[in-house]
Amino acid sequence: MKIALLHYSVPPIVGGVESVIAHHARLMSADGHSVRLIAARGEAMSDQIPLTYIPLADSRHERVAQVKTQLDRGEAPADFESLRDELVADLEIALSGMDILIAHNVCSLNKNLALTAALHKLHQDKKLPRLILWHHDLAWTTPRYLPELHEGYPWDLLKTDWGNTTHAVVSELRQDELANVMKIERDTIRVIPNGVDMHRFYKLESLTQDLLNKTGILDASPILLLPVRITPRKNIELALWTLAGLKKDFPRAALAVTGPLGPHNANNIKYFETLKDLRKQLGLQGSAHFLAELYDGFLPDEVIADFYRIADALFFPSREEGFG
Repeated sequence: MKIALLHYSVPPIVGGVESVIAHHARLMSADGHSVRLIAARGEAMSDQIPLTYIPLADSRHERVAQVKTQLDRGEAPADFESLRDELVADLEIALSGMDILIAHNVCSLNKNLALTAALHKLHQDKKLPRLILWHHDLAWTTPRYLPELHEGYPWDLLKTDWGNTTHAVVSELRQDELANVMKIERDTIRVIPNGVDMHRFYKLESLTQDLLNKTGILDASPILLLPVRITPRKNIELALWTLAGLKKDFPRAALAVTGPLGPHNANNIKYFETLKDLRKQLGLQGSAHFLAELYDGFLPDEVIADFYRIADALFFPSREEGFG
């Protein structure tokens, strides 16, 4: 599909939203979509991810700033409608042939209400592609913005459901706030937290990446780590029972046991079978991961260190340990 991402600015301009847009653009492009950035400031990310400049889409453009000063006082600027109409024309050209428009924050903040109004007009006139409004921040629920907001047009555009749109927010807090301010059902709002490319962020070993892909454990929360060999004195069955209890309140909880079978006790094979039976009995097949099932032998220290970094908690239910 042809996807346009709209914001006041894009990288290398530094900002939280700009960073998210960069990740979205890169991932969508890698998935085979045609991606275009639309902004007033920034640069194209590559030949595959070009940037269409719309200077009036800036939050800091001189005309936009002058209009905002008047709007913040509750006045209706003489230049507002002409500014909106110029943006309508610019957006029509920039969005020609697009299948989806994802507008980041421009319909929830009052940084450039002429841009918000231009999008609303195009949407009402059915001249926009499928519209996704991605809300990172909400002016109407943020105390520092409230003195700049007033009842009526165009401020109400920021708290009105335009209809026939998809709303996405970055947290359950924003989901609750948006549902309240727009008077829409909470379940109609998608919650998509800002993501991190864990492999790049942590510089994970290739073997670690392979194990994470096979287990899917990065989608879990919280992640318990039990970095021990599989032998009875490690009391791994208690870890399984604990995980089962934890999942009642945290259904996405998971456990990773990193070690192989202990090398000095033939009963370890029988113990491992007992653990796998208990895992099945407790319904933990997709949550309790024995890395020994995926990798034969001791894992390198570098891989164990990777699992320490991604885990939320270490869990040691051992019956005895030399360290206490």
